[in-house]
Amino acid sequence: MQLLAGDIGGTGTRLRLVEFSPSLGLRTLYEDNYRSGDFDDLVPIVIRFLEAGQTATGTMFAPEKACFAIAGPVVNNKVQLTNLSWFLEGERLSKELNISTVSLINDFAAVGYGILGLQSQDLVTLQDVPPQPGAPIGVIGAGTGLGEAFLIQQGENYQVFATEGGHGDFAPRNELEFKLLQYILNKYGIARSSIERVVSGLGIISIYQFLRDTTQEAENPEIAQVVRNWENGHQGSDPGATIGIAALNNSDRLSIETMRIFVSCYGAEAHNFALKLLPYGGLYISGGIAPRNLPLMQNGNFLKNFVEGGTMTSLLQNIPVHIIVNEQVGLIGAALFASRL
Repeated sequence: MQLLAGDIGGTGTRLRLVEFSPSLGLRTLYEDNYRSGDFDDLVPIVIRFLEAGQTATGTMFAPEKACFAIAGPVVNNKVQLTNLSWFLEGERLSKELNISTVSLINDFAAVGYGILGLQSQDLVTLQDVPPQPGAPIGVIGAGTGLGEAFLIQQGENYQVFATEGGHGDFAPRNELEFKLLQYILNKYGIARSSIERVVSGLGIISIYQFLRDTTQEAENPEIAQVVRNWENGHQGSDPGATIGIAALNNSDRLSIETMRIFVSCYGAEAHNFALKLLPYGGLYISGGIAPRNLPLMQNGNFLKNFVEGGTMTSLLQNIPVHIIVNEQVGLIGAALFASRL
């Protein structure tokens, strides 16, 4: 049976056609990427993808089921994309693409399903303890935003539940973080700040701006220009990535301190999430930031802020913690979900 899987974001759309059988599992037939902004809807992307795949392989593709992981809240198989002016409905896509069943799931839920299809080489382990069979599994991931989800075993399968935990409040723990919170509140004229404003790609920039504007530390001219360009709305280098690279290279003190605060807050939010869930089946860190900054995630700062919890420390020390380094985990999850439809 042919299945179509997609990972749909505001920037890029990745599609994969797979062959599924209960005995052999999933086998990739064709895959390609597209710029989402070049199209006014998902349908023309899928049509172009299927035509290109048939031309490239000489095989007629006719997927029977499809699952698309979408960057946005999915309600009743409908979604308005968060960073793109697309409104998608599973029933409409089914009719226009002539696919019998089309399911839309939240992109972070797809990451949750994708965990079930990962191999050991897809992970970097921060806390190596054995998972408890049947226990909940947690997923937290900083990228453009901050996603949180969890998996609960139901029978032989796991069910994934997406959340909007990244929009919970940022909870400062020391004087510096309290000042950071006040800086964000004043800068944006808001009454409360989500943790996503600190633990995300945009959060890295906010932390840098806070340190730049409130300390006497001199800026690196090249990094300063990248940040200024971004502040002025110019397209170009990603400031968050630029700051991360400078911290990894140990070449800029402002960037080093920015990433230290970021990783500390990331670990603290993972701590809060884990206490509410107790994911003894494992806590998986997804998103693009952690794999790009592996040495900073592995130097002990993240884990220190994750496990420190007074009487709760012993509980948190028994949770396996892994970083997902396979960037296609969402696509894997969409394909696995499609195979269950």
